[in-house]
Amino acid sequence: MTRDVITIDADRPVVEVARLLLDRRISAVPVVDPTGRLLGIVSEGDLLRRVETDTERRRSGWHALLASNWSLAAEYVKSHAGRAADIMTRAVVSVSETTTLGDITDIFEDRKIKRVPVTRDGKVVGIVSRADLLRALVTATSAEPASPAGDAAIQAELIAELRRQRWARSTGVCIEVQDGVVRLSGTVPPSDAERTALRIAAERIAGVRTVEDAMAPVEPRPGM
Repeated sequence: MTRDVITIDADRPVVEVARLLLDRRISAVPVVDPTGRLLGIVSEGDLLRRVETDTERRRSGWHALLASNWSLAAEYVKSHAGRAADIMTRAVVSVSETTTLGDITDIFEDRKIKRVPVTRDGKVVGIVSRADLLRALVTATSAEPASPAGDAAIQAELIAELRRQRWARSTGVCIEVQDGVVRLSGTVPPSDAERTALRIAAERIAGVRTVEDAMAPVEPRPGM
């Protein structure tokens, strides 16, 4: 996570929030009270529909007639309010310092958000963005590569990996390894996904020089 978190108070003028996002090249900023407790978050999306830029939402015809007073009032607040407190998203999803990267990724996908504050006792101590996950990927892949394994070790590691993957149970793949060349034969479902996944599983093992695909597709039985 990014520990040096930029935050704002609830009374920060909207135009200053927009300027802060631009100057710091960030896409959102947490809103906190004087003790650092998380109150909400203002993102670029909260600033898109503004009367100053003539981008406020305009409903016409049946859309205007069917819209509730509540939704119309909420849209007016978003486009006309002058303080962060009035435009911020209050139902903020946050995580703790012990939340795994996998769980954070699930949150990003399920909630369709790009960043999540990290809190301790309700106070902001960091923030994790999609960019932080990319940095984690780069860090993980820049580590010293493992020493190449022998043919027997490569075969054993690949077999163990496929046993851990449910999608591999539908394959009838045979694995041979000679001088770092993995030859995959036997049968595989007609989908390209399983065939590609088998190749990638082999390529990720240290010591594998190349993968030869000699697998034959087999159609699933009726009713399966």
